[in-house]
Amino acid sequence: MSGVKEIRSTFLDYFAKNGHEVVSSSPLVPRNDPTLMFTNAGMVQFKNVFTGLEQRPYSRAVTSQKCVRAGGKHNDLDNVGYTARHHTFFEMLGNFSFGDYFKDVAIELAWNLVTREYGLPKDKLLVTVYSEDDEAFGLWKSIAGLSEDRIIRIPTSDNFWAMGDTGPCGPCSEIFYDHGDHIWGGPPGSPEEDGDRFVEIWNLVFMQYEQLTLEERVNLPRPSIDTGMGLERIAAVLQGKHNNYDTDLFQTIIRASEEATNVAAEGDALAGHRVIADHLRSSSFLIADGVLPSNEGRGYVLRRIMRRAMRQAHLLGTSDPLLCRLVPVLVREMGQAFPELQRAEALITETLALEENRFKKTLDRGLSLLDTATEAMQEGDTLDGDTAFKLYDTYGFPLDLTQDALRPRGIAVDTDAFGVAMERQRAEARANWSGSGEAATETIWFEIADKVGATEFLGYDTERAEGVITALVKDGASVETVAAGESCAVIVNQTPFYGESGGQVGDKGVMVGEGVRLVITDTLKKADGVFVHLTEVSEGTLEIGTSLEMEVNHGLRSSLRANHSATHLLHEALREVLGDHVAQKGSLVSPERLRFDFSHPKPIASGELEEVEQIANEIILQNGAVETRLMAVDDAIEAGAMALFGEKYGEEVRVVSMGTALRGEKAGKTYSLELCGGTHVQRTGDIGLVTVVSEGAVAAGVRRVEALTGDAARQYFEEQDRRLKAVADVLKVSLADAADRVAVLVDERRKLERQLAEAKKQLALGGGSGAGAGDNPIRDINGTKLLARSVEGIQPKDLRGLVDDGKASVESGIVVIVGVTDDGKAGLVVGVTSDLTERFSAVDLVRAGAAALGGKGGGGRPDMAQAGGPDGAKATDAIEAIAVAVEAVA
Repeated sequence: MSGVKEIRSTFLDYFAKNGHEVVSSSPLVPRNDPTLMFTNAGMVQFKNVFTGLEQRPYSRAVTSQKCVRAGGKHNDLDNVGYTARHHTFFEMLGNFSFGDYFKDVAIELAWNLVTREYGLPKDKLLVTVYSEDDEAFGLWKSIAGLSEDRIIRIPTSDNFWAMGDTGPCGPCSEIFYDHGDHIWGGPPGSPEEDGDRFVEIWNLVFMQYEQLTLEERVNLPRPSIDTGMGLERIAAVLQGKHNNYDTDLFQTIIRASEEATNVAAEGDALAGHRVIADHLRSSSFLIADGVLPSNEGRGYVLRRIMRRAMRQAHLLGTSDPLLCRLVPVLVREMGQAFPELQRAEALITETLALEENRFKKTLDRGLSLLDTATEAMQEGDTLDGDTAFKLYDTYGFPLDLTQDALRPRGIAVDTDAFGVAMERQRAEARANWSGSGEAATETIWFEIADKVGATEFLGYDTERAEGVITALVKDGASVETVAAGESCAVIVNQTPFYGESGGQVGDKGVMVGEGVRLVITDTLKKADGVFVHLTEVSEGTLEIGTSLEMEVNHGLRSSLRANHSATHLLHEALREVLGDHVAQKGSLVSPERLRFDFSHPKPIASGELEEVEQIANEIILQNGAVETRLMAVDDAIEAGAMALFGEKYGEEVRVVSMGTALRGEKAGKTYSLELCGGTHVQRTGDIGLVTVVSEGAVAAGVRRVEALTGDAARQYFEEQDRRLKAVADVLKVSLADAADRVAVLVDERRKLERQLAEAKKQLALGGGSGAGAGDNPIRDINGTKLLARSVEGIQPKDLRGLVDDGKASVESGIVVIVGVTDDGKAGLVVGVTSDLTERFSAVDLVRAGAAALGGKGGGGRPDMAQAGGPDGAKATDAIEAIAVAVEAVA
């Protein structure tokens, strides 16, 4: 057996044949243990199974779990490259029993694997057991046939495993391989145990107790098995190597590094190539699992790993980015076992290239400044903290890089003074923050960010996770506890809940812990990356430090993803149909619908809207993958990515691309490319469909569209269909003929309305109730003709037309029309023929009539004026008032 791939597959196949479920590796960012920065052991994904909180459909499992130890409690970063078996990234082979088999079967399976399947000589193996575990001691004798001198009792915690101060625990049994007496070192438990002759290759944990308190321990009703074998270590043993970096997997990457740098992996350069090989693996897998370089939390650890490798590349003399060129080699070696590497290859390559290009500028500038600042210093001296902080704050040269650069010269850094300078800067930033009202309350989030750090967002690729409460805010102030029935804001160290930003509303969902439950009604993103979960505690009492299981409302999140991705497609479709002047001016992405505002000078024709919908749905039906990359903001915009209105971008941005253009200059290229920090669907087909339900103006030169996607769009179409069927039923025609029939009816109605209006005009001018005697509405007042009528059923807008017709009929005179509405009010219009306007003013006359109607004022021109009043019953009085006014002048 030679290759790492074969060693891994042999392990998995062996346990599969022995009734174990082959379970894929869980992500490097643990979803079920907020106390861990990264997954660092095979049992992490099964933690809740062991404690009974989770049930699986199998009782035996086997995995090859990817692990990272480069931050927090388990941090091997500084040893990597300089020792034989330290790595930031490694694979942990493990088999697990959840209340199924126990010590006897576990020992038998392990012994048969290493001696029969892997073919290791029995005389090269020895084991350790916990000093009080007589059962395991006897089983190793009977099953493996080991002599008592090769079963070593260890009395310390090295051979007793515990999940924590309380919870499942039990004794361990480790298998060691003897490399031979030509290598210094002694067996475990001896004074020479730190030597390299005896190497641990497998640890079997017998989980048989539950620690109730520090003093009380009881037997578990269903004892379990948890094992861990480092793939890199067993590969070195099976390939006859004493150093993990000499195995085939590492050597493939190291040879590629040698070729790219043209520097052999020997002498001082050997450690550099090993660091590059190891850190390439950890960086690539972390990026594939959604971690991106940043200045906080996991992203900061990733950046440290990346930059440590990049500095080694710099020391090897390479001037061009190196790690990004090695990604294809890694994908070829490990992509089959871990398909996520293949899927994320483009993202990994671009992220590494972006970081390498930026780091090169930082490194060149920082090293030059550092050399100047320390040129007079000697071994044993200490660089002052203020200088180190200036390098960090002004030139972007981080503290750990300063320490790393000075270490070979034996120069230390005053980290305490560096911390004082950092806190001084934060205090000044807080002091400079000013505001009033709501703005003033925002200062609390700055204080929380300073105290507990930014919230790590896990929600791009998960809707469930565990987190630890780091702060509670009630009534605008930080508190230690919140009781049931009280409202508060909860801050946790990591969250799958998206905080409202970029037009996308915040997530909702639930959080539960031991004895507590809270429903999240909204999530906000505040100062310095603090995610604020608004809630009312429904059960129990919340306390800082409480561990919570968090679950985003899946239905709402799915709708948000679909609506946000559809917004991007509609945006690009509008640009394609209306022109490149279209630019987003605002947006709202909610679970129910989406809307966005954009620049456009006129209403959108119905045909244009139909074309926009058609194009967007064509891209949806492609069902292409929605890809996310990390890029420098200038590079992203230069590549054609659109920046959204109101969004604030840092130096690094998430670039979301989807679809393939079908026509025009972009045909065959990416359809939509935008800078966006929101959540999106995995494939465009997940949107379902999109339909625009409204379009209108919101400001000068700014239009707004609202649209629906997925199930909401389907329900909208169903409702429209029901309404159309109801119309067809009333018309007693088929659905196909409904539109034509409605058009005929509308045309007929218009004709009838015109005929009715004409008849009313004739009636109004020729007969009916009026001010004169008999049927003649015209009276003579001292030689001046007065045509006056009150009418009903005439629209107010038609009164002026009646007055014009009246003026034409009298040729010379005054026309008064009072229109009484259905609600009892009155409209009044007075017209004066042009030959009489020097004697009579229509404005004066209409005001006289309006006063009789209970109105005030009136206005117009000397030849035509109008007014109104609340009392239509006084129409005759209004006419008589005007007649009196005419008589006074005539």
